[in-house]
Parts: sequence; structure tokens; C-alpha cells
Amino acid sequence: MLGRTWRTSAVLRARRVRLQASQVVPRPVIQSCRVIFTPSRALPYSKRQIHIQDELAPSDAQRSTIYALSTPAGKAGIAVIRLSGPDVMKAWDKLVRLSNPHVTRPTPWKLHRCQVVHPETNECIDDGLAVYFKGPKSFTTEDVLELHVHSGRAVVTAVLQALACLPFCRLAVPGEFTRRAFASGRLDLTQVEGLHDLINADTESQRKLALRSTSGSLKTWLEDLRRSMIACLGLVEALIDFEQEDIEEGVLDQARMRVSHIRQTIKDQLADFHRGEIFRSGVRLAIYGPPNAGKSSLFNVLAQREAAIVTDVPGTTRDVLEISLDLGGFPVILADTAGLRDTDDVVERIGVARATDKVSTADVSLCVLPLPGLFQARARGVPFWGITPSLKTIITQEKSFVLFNKVDLLDIEMPASDLDDMLAELGVPRSWTVSLTNGNGVRQFLDEFGGHLREKYKVSQDNPSDAPLIVNARHRAHLETSVRFLDDFLAMSNDDVVLAAEELRYAAQAVGMITGRIDVEDILDVVFRDFCIGK
Repeated sequence: MLGRTWRTSAVLRARRVRLQASQVVPRPVIQSCRVIFTPSRALPYSKRQIHIQDELAPSDAQRSTIYALSTPAGKAGIAVIRLSGPDVMKAWDKLVRLSNPHVTRPTPWKLHRCQVVHPETNECIDDGLAVYFKGPKSFTTEDVLELHVHSGRAVVTAVLQALACLPFCRLAVPGEFTRRAFASGRLDLTQVEGLHDLINADTESQRKLALRSTSGSLKTWLEDLRRSMIACLGLVEALIDFEQEDIEEGVLDQARMRVSHIRQTIKDQLADFHRGEIFRSGVRLAIYGPPNAGKSSLFNVLAQREAAIVTDVPGTTRDVLEISLDLGGFPVILADTAGLRDTDDVVERIGVARATDKVSTADVSLCVLPLPGLFQARARGVPFWGITPSLKTIITQEKSFVLFNKVDLLDIEMPASDLDDMLAELGVPRSWTVSLTNGNGVRQFLDEFGGHLREKYKVSQDNPSDAPLIVNARHRAHLETSVRFLDDFLAMSNDDVVLAAEELRYAAQAVGMITGRIDVEDILDVVFRDFCIGK
């Protein structure tokens, strides 16, 4: 055993010499925490793991008892004020008076009818409920107390002021309850970010997507990925540490084959990132077309309110209007744009330029065309039914759909064959015919257009597992970094085994950054800063 230990140390010294001789500069990833996966083989692997939670030793601020309003401010039925920390029971003794005077201490996880009183005057602030969560069976894993009071502004303010009188309590900073849950290992970073997305979800697809992260699906995938990298690293380091012993031939080729598979798995998920971004943030939909075609009317129909000014005067809309909405459970960022035409009006010309830019950057565009005007232009023999070449170019793009409006103003019923001829001439396979004035055809358009969006972005209403895993830009950046290290590993020759092991180590560290397996304090502030104070 002594010989093996001495020999291993000698091998490690030799590795350091080889690294210095090659003048390798340490890679910039995770400079603040160099995790060594294989330091001493005397320690079991579980003891060698480094979690970010282990590095978050509780400071005085973290050991204090915190409080905050956990429900939105404003008038409602109930307001919930949450406390967490070691002195929760002290706060209970100062603030809570149970309806049964013979009971002074709460039963954990049970709602108690009580009076909330001021700790200095013992004056009753409100008649409400209190529940005590005994750690570690709580969200933060600490002792937690929730006060359920009426949500009038005066009541909530009085309770918060009463808590401020307690010297052992302080007001929480945004996201501090969730940060404590993370520091204690209750949540990892992907679950924290999923919780944030769940709180901010506006549509059904966003809710389902966020729920996948909070349930740990992404965490499981990333941990499997990281373990696979570490397994490959073990093969490579076996060649380094025991190169003079009998090692099975083809070990390095086996590691390369596994790494190549891991790399492709990551690349497949990264290729689906844009769809994930659409799920999380919403598809950008631009409404465009000639002036006075009904674009703003459609904007108002989709918004279900008078969001845009509608008049019979062409060029009423001069700037881009945007709203976020739920279209069949799908998040949409809708933009109404100025009518596209040649004009001498300086202000309108700026609006047309902005409209063109908005359409070009949109994920999906919807052209609104006045059907009576097109029909009359065709009858007069005007080329392309009076549609300008520049507008026709946009209409024929893959991402474009067409809505023929004002069908109620046709003097005679338009034959279906004429409409088919128009679509064929314009090269537009996807279109609908509606009247935004009387609502004729609008419901069918909304249902079918929403179906096209779900089909385009492969959104299944019944199978959320089809949704992409990578929806967060931070996750994408770390995975792209990991892929670069894997590429460097695959490019190494057999003589560069030591450096190849370093590349694998950095690749695994980059994946660990996503879940928080590596101690990097600067990414924590980015994750937690957007939380509300009571969460």
C-alpha cells in the first residue's frame, strides 16, 4: 500500500511537470474553484464530491431570522407573512395568542386560530391563522412560521412593523427564502430558476415547461451527463496514473467514443434551444400589410381590448405597438405595425421603416390584406392583384401567413376558385378569410392559427415531455462551453493524455455550473435578484 501511495504521488508530480513544460495556462472556466475529481484514492468518491451548498457556510446574516410579505401587496382575502430562521419560536411567543389559552406552543404543520398582537403593547392587530413548519420539513429546511391575516394595507403594515420591533428578526431581501432553500440543498439552481419561471408563467405551455424544471427533470439529465463525463475521465486518468501497469488496450478509444456520444447529446439539446426560448419568452408575431387593411382591428381582436386606434384614415398607425398574450395556451408577443407603402410623410416613413424591421426579426408574421380591394385590382388586370413587389416578397416567406379581411364588403360572393387562383399566384399556401367587423370567420382563424403555431414549434398540449429541456440562456452558455472542451478533448492526440484529462475535467465543471455543483458566487446574484422579497 505504501509503495502504491508513493508511486501515485510520483505520477501526480510527473503530471504537474508535464503541464508546466507544455506552458499550459489554466482554462478560465471556474477559476475560483478548481474541483479535482480524483485527488486521493484513499477517499471514497462520495467524500470527494464538492457541492456549492457545502461552500455556502452560513454567515451571521444567513443565520438570522427573516420575514417578508409572501403574497402580492393590495386588497385581497388573505395576506401571508412568512418567517424563517432559528428564532421563529421566539417570534411566535411575542406575536401569536392562540384562541385556546391553555395551549402556548403550536402543533407543527397545523393551522391554528389566533390573534396576532404587537410584541410591545400586546394590542391585537388582527384575528387570523398561524402555521408552524418545523425544520427540516419546510421550504427553507429551517423553522418557518406563516401568519395568515386579512390583506388590508393597514393590517399588513401593522404586522410588518410589529416584526420590525423584534431585535432578532430582519426584513428579507428579494429571493432570500429560496436562496436558503438552495443553500440547504432543498433545491438546485435549475429548480430555483424553474420556480421563478413558474411564478411568472402566463400561459399553459409556460406553466408546464417551468414545472419540468421544478420537478427535477433538467437536474436529472444534467447529473447523468456529468456522471458520464466523470466516468470517461476515470478511464483517461487510469492511463495516466497506471501507465506502466497492464491496462486494457483501447481504453482511450473507448473514452473518445463515449465523449463523442455525450457531445452529440448536448448538441441535440442546444439545437432545440430556440424552440425552448419560444416556450419561455413567447413567439414574436408581427402583423403587417398595406394601410387601412384592418391590422389594428386584428390587434384589438387578439388583445381583447381597444389597444390600438382604429380609423378609416390610411396611415393611422405610425409606430409599433406590442402586447403579450395567450393564444391557445401559447405565449405570443404581438406587434402591430404601420401600413407598408411609399409615402412622403417623414413621420410615417419612419414608421414604415420600423415596421419592416419588426417583420424581418419576427418569428412569425401575419399579413392582413383587404379582400375587396384585391378583387377589384384583379378585375382591372393589375399585376399581383395590386400588391407591391416588396410586400409580395415578405408574404412569400416561409414564416408568413395571410389573413384576407373585409369579406363582408364584397359586392358579390367571391368564388372559391378565384381565391385559390389568388393564393397560387401569390405563392401563399396558408390563409384565412374573415370579417373583423362582424366577426365572421374569426374563431376558425384563431383556432387554426394557434394550431399552426403549436405544430411549427412542436408543442403538445397533452405531452409536456416533448418540450425542450434547455430554455435558459445561462444553461445554453455553460453547455456551449462544455462542448468546446469536449471538442478539445477529441482533438487531442494519444501523447496528450494529461491535457486531454484536463479538458474533460473542465467540461464536467461547466455542466456542474448549471445545477450549482461548483462554487461560483457571482452567478447566484443573477439567479436570485429577480425574485420577489417574500420568495
